[in-house]
Amino acid sequence: MRSFVISDNRDSLLGMRLAGIEGVIVHTPQEAARALHDATHMEGIAVVLLTEIAAGLCGDAVRQYKERGGVPLLTVIPDRHGSADMTASISRYLAETVGIHI
Repeated sequence: MRSFVISDNRDSLLGMRLAGIEGVIVHTPQEAARALHDATHMEGIAVVLLTEIAAGLCGDAVRQYKERGGVPLLTVIPDRHGSADMTASISRYLAETVGIHI
């Protein structure tokens, strides 16, 4: 099983590619929604990572997909262009993923 990243910037995508994770860069809501649709329908993808800004471009689609659940797992990741409050990002991630509120 592989991962796929949808990013709004080259730096994050390059870092993921160095770790062996393929992905795409998006700049518009239409590109982000299309990339999300394509990534969630790719064979062998277990986790789709979205940078915060990329997820914000297609926020409704991200929410709808997360509500349905299933595979691949959709995860929003912070990057240097997103939220500066890493503690809040980690807390929100835990709350969304496993239901733990800290």
